[in-house]
Amino acid sequence: MSSTPPEQPAETPDAVEETPSEPVDEPASTAADDEHLLVDPARVRRAPRYRAFFTVGAVVGLVVGLVVGTWLTGIAADDEVLLLKPGVFVSVVTLATTTFFVLLAGGLAILADRRSLRRR
Repeated sequence: MSSTPPEQPAETPDAVEETPSEPVDEPASTAADDEHLLVDPARVRRAPRYRAFFTVGAVVGLVVGLVVGTWLTGIAADDEVLLLKPGVFVSVVTLATTTFFVLLAGGLAILADRRSLRRR
């Protein structure tokens, strides 16, 4: 690093900008000029939020799976069918329904995305 200051260019009359003495007439802003700045809602792509679709699918799948699993376990107990581990049965049913509903929600999100592209 050097301790000398950087060289400054010499000011020449050509390098100095002159300000115009007369104001420059700029065209007045019209409504037609402002229209192109606005967003046209017909042209805006409304893509779905995949995370929201998958989250709703997972929550619905968990709720439905727990309800169906406990309901089937209750039916098995009424019919005196021996279930050695009813908790495992409920867990498997819940896992299966959650997977199904997440995949269904993903399919619906893809359909919504394709539909938003078709309108363009």
